[in-house]
Amino acid sequence: MNTIKQKTEFSSSYLDTHLINDYYMNKNKYFVYPLLLLALVVGCKSQTEKKEKETVESTKIYEPNWESIKENYKDPEWFNDQKFGIFIHWGAYAVPAYSSEWYPRRMYMDSATFSAQLKHQQLGPNEVYLYHKEKYGDQKDFGYKDFIPLFKGEKFDAAQWIDIFKKSGAKYVIPVADHHDGFAMYKSNTTRWNSVDMGPKKDILGELFKEGRKEGLIMGASSHYAFNWSFYNKKDHFDTTDPEFADLYSAKGKDLTEPVSEEFKKLWWNRTVDLIDNYQPDILWFDFYLDIPDFKEYRPKLAAYYYNKGIEWGKEVVINDKNFDHEAFPEGTVIYDLERGKLPGIRKLPWQTDTSIGKNSWGYVTNWESKNTNELVDDLVDIVSKNGNLLLNIGPKADGSIPEDQQKILFEIGDWLEVNGDAIYNTEYWTVFGEGPTEVKKGHHSEGENKGFTAQDIRFTKKDNKLYAILLAWPENNSVTIESLALGNTNAEGLDIKSITLLGSDNEIAYKQTNNGLEIANLGEKKGDHAFCLEITLGDKI
Repeated sequence: MNTIKQKTEFSSSYLDTHLINDYYMNKNKYFVYPLLLLALVVGCKSQTEKKEKETVESTKIYEPNWESIKENYKDPEWFNDQKFGIFIHWGAYAVPAYSSEWYPRRMYMDSATFSAQLKHQQLGPNEVYLYHKEKYGDQKDFGYKDFIPLFKGEKFDAAQWIDIFKKSGAKYVIPVADHHDGFAMYKSNTTRWNSVDMGPKKDILGELFKEGRKEGLIMGASSHYAFNWSFYNKKDHFDTTDPEFADLYSAKGKDLTEPVSEEFKKLWWNRTVDLIDNYQPDILWFDFYLDIPDFKEYRPKLAAYYYNKGIEWGKEVVINDKNFDHEAFPEGTVIYDLERGKLPGIRKLPWQTDTSIGKNSWGYVTNWESKNTNELVDDLVDIVSKNGNLLLNIGPKADGSIPEDQQKILFEIGDWLEVNGDAIYNTEYWTVFGEGPTEVKKGHHSEGENKGFTAQDIRFTKKDNKLYAILLAWPENNSVTIESLALGNTNAEGLDIKSITLLGSDNEIAYKQTNNGLEIANLGEKKGDHAFCLEITLGDKI
């Protein structure tokens, strides 16, 4: 009786109870039970699949067109709050450690050096071509693929890297997952040329994501793979034309102007979706080639797919793109990223500068030239005052170690943020970004045109009832006049100043507000070696 009762209750949602009872009353109907059980299993599976499909479909807010994306997308506040992140260029190009991370492109330029837009920069063999031929031999016999077995990463320690990044004060990390060279720094389901099956034999991206998220960092990934189509020069006396390696060097022919094939675009799509689905990055950063007309139909498709995935995962996600020479992603659909450049004024939508500690390279090279900490701190302050973030790149060695000079700069930035972080993290831009004589050039690759900041250059940020006036250099006479806070200045209208302190010091600073500005005759003892933050406490929230 218990068995009959259990069977009846189990099947009551799907089958007639009397049919079950009839089965047990008539033992000649043994064939009925397996059929009923099969119907039950199929019915349960069908209902489950239907519910799963309905759940997934309900998360799809974005359609693959710009109208839908512009209507539904809003830049996540969390991104704008972080202010400072770390970029990582690490790959097999660190093995030769010569010229830059574009070594694999230039080593095949035997007759001319041409840009990504196919404009000739110089005629004659590139210096990297000549260097490679002398040091490693003919490019037919020793191609870029042959560096990959030498790319061991034996000293790579994800926990150690993440510890360094945390000490730098960074809040998010974006390792390069796919560079132009075609070698994936993660466990790829679309290419054999990946760091798990070759080279380091480790899931570099996966290990960094695990350790970073364990330590509370936001983790992103960058894809530069679109340019793989045109990255390598194809000539018969190079290994780049060998069909055996077309999955590394791309299937493009010898014609430099050949448009991106549909097969490659589908490969790019599958490779990007694989990266998204398996690592669930909080930020997805794209390099310039995705912006070209050939990928036009894939851009809204990609944005819709990734943003819908974010909803499915229960988190807001971010795309960074350069809109390199035109508005490939309409304003407001992604977070605008400037390569080695800044903006001259406030942008009300969030934006980001990506630049490298290295003046001459993103990937490690033996003649690496680092910027100094002071100019990087000044850049961070200038960018944040204009509603931006700084994504600062490092270049590890082929063995997986981060060079000590780069670590030193990261630690010095971290020391500065330890004292002055209140003026940076979770702040907003003020009425004006700052004052002073030094102007900033606008646009990609403009940083080399900028001059150093002076003691007259001041930048502003705000948070709650605090206004921060950040001096980009210490004034020689120990005094400062902030003109933007002068009596009668519209920027200072309604501000009720209660006190002023210098971050890093407990001493209140004496001041007076005049028609010339907020005058401070004595700033007190100098604290630190870089930008100096005055915390101005107000009577009300601004």
